[in-house]
Amino acid sequence: MDRNQAESRKRLEPPKRMEMFRAANARELSPEVMPIEGMDESVAAGFAKIMAGGTPPEAGAAGSLLFREPGRQGLSLAVVRFKSGFVLPRHSHDCDCLYYVTAGALKLGSATLRKGDGFFIPASQAYSYEAGPQGVEVLEFRNATEFNFEFKQNDAAHWDRVATAIRTHAAAWPTEPVPAQ
Repeated sequence: MDRNQAESRKRLEPPKRMEMFRAANARELSPEVMPIEGMDESVAAGFAKIMAGGTPPEAGAAGSLLFREPGRQGLSLAVVRFKSGFVLPRHSHDCDCLYYVTAGALKLGSATLRKGDGFFIPASQAYSYEAGPQGVEVLEFRNATEFNFEFKQNDAAHWDRVATAIRTHAAAWPTEPVPAQ
């Protein structure tokens, strides 16, 4: 992009200004902001395993969008909470993501991350993690205002792990408090 194009683009974008946001005004992580992609036969089979236990995965997960710059480009901030033992299906996003644990713990590979820890996942890299014994709350910083959730690399063994975690822990979830900050 040459200098004239950059200046023209800058004139078209609204000027940035200081903004405050409040948790009470957070919005749902809707399909408009985070469309779900990668639905295929293996994902359908994985969800069938989960639903055979009678508890939908949403029972162990919640998330909201705290901040989103106007327009298609800019920063966004989401908060997600996963109940004890919840295992995320492997997935990726189409933008870089920086994660910060604000409460509880999670297991990412062989590492346990606790309050104050975090991790970076580049765009399109598949990952999964498991919430700790008290659950986990994570801030998700992204360099995009719209980003996908694409199921990736979930073999039958991983779907078994996700379904088993939900069956094992779901009975405790309704009364489980949000992890202590």
